[in-house]
Amino acid sequence: MVIDLTRSEKTTFFRFLFLYLGSSLILMLFVAFFYYQNEKTLYIDLVKSNMQNIISKASNEVIVSHMMQQKFDKEKYLNSNEYKISFYDENKNFLFGSLKENIDFSSKFIFNDNYLLLVDNSTVGHLGVEYIVLKDSSLMKKIEELKFSIITIFLFSYLFISIVGIYLAKLFLKPIKEERIKLNNFIKDTTHELNTPISAIIMSTQNEKLSAKQIERIRLSANRISEIYKDLTFIFLENKQKSTLLEELDLSIIIKEQIDSFEPLYLKKKLEVAYELEPTIFKINKDDFIRLFNNLFSNAIKYNKMNGKIEIVLKNRVLIVKDSGIGINKEKLKDIYKRYYRATNQSGGFGLGLNIVNMICKTYDVKIEVDSLENKGTTFTLKFK
Repeated sequence: MVIDLTRSEKTTFFRFLFLYLGSSLILMLFVAFFYYQNEKTLYIDLVKSNMQNIISKASNEVIVSHMMQQKFDKEKYLNSNEYKISFYDENKNFLFGSLKENIDFSSKFIFNDNYLLLVDNSTVGHLGVEYIVLKDSSLMKKIEELKFSIITIFLFSYLFISIVGIYLAKLFLKPIKEERIKLNNFIKDTTHELNTPISAIIMSTQNEKLSAKQIERIRLSANRISEIYKDLTFIFLENKQKSTLLEELDLSIIIKEQIDSFEPLYLKKKLEVAYELEPTIFKINKDDFIRLFNNLFSNAIKYNKMNGKIEIVLKNRVLIVKDSGIGINKEKLKDIYKRYYRATNQSGGFGLGLNIVNMICKTYDVKIEVDSLENKGTTFTLKFK
């Protein structure tokens, strides 16, 4: 998942990663340290307990051999690969064994970085043995193996957490980037949409004497700018300027008026507009209904073909707006009500019209349905309760 980020987004991305990975590193170091200390203590206790069992067993065998006047089998202790053991008399002189080192008999237990040493005097002089000394060097190997395991698990875990962190950071930034792209496209489209009528007005007013055609062009351009302004204020001030004036309106009269106002536009594309309007009373803000119908009707004109047809039917409290235009891909139908979304770049616009239509329908509990086939046309059905 590659995401092209702006400078501020990159800053946010790396700050998030630093905080996420830094806190994860500190937490994992604490966990690894305490786990190591706990396992190390367990290993020492386990080895020490095993050493005490060996010495206790050897001491018992020395005592029993003396009392039973039998030979003490020392070879099974001296030939062990796991530990070294030696036996000493009451003067601490070496008798026999595999451990030949200077021993500090004042300490019963000695632990350092290399070995564990255990001194026992439970034989009480039997067979002339006063002290048994046992040395175990296997603990260090186990601790080294423990360190290696912890470091390996730590590195792989941190690598996994790092990958997850990078993925999550990009995942969180992806919708932000998408919204930024939508906003940038919206600004570009709005600029283009405003440029066309403004240019037409400027060109039409260059002469002192205006012809009827130029005046009509100015009127249409001014109306277009007004529509753009109304759509923008409706979208961006929707939470500040709520429609409060509701009226019992005959929708058929308003639709007829709006069809007539669009006549220059649909005649320019040589469209046939057929309508069948039944008087229908519905309580709604007039500006909201005009905005709703105009967006549907203007889309039917904008995305229609030359010499195409538009059918408008208002009957049994159902409004149908049908065109013979380019249609909408079925896979894109689910997104057509999203703000800034455009199913095609074939004509102008900036992806607000159907979003406004959907908002108004939700406000007045009007059910809206759409059916479309590519290169065949689109039909919007609105059901008024």
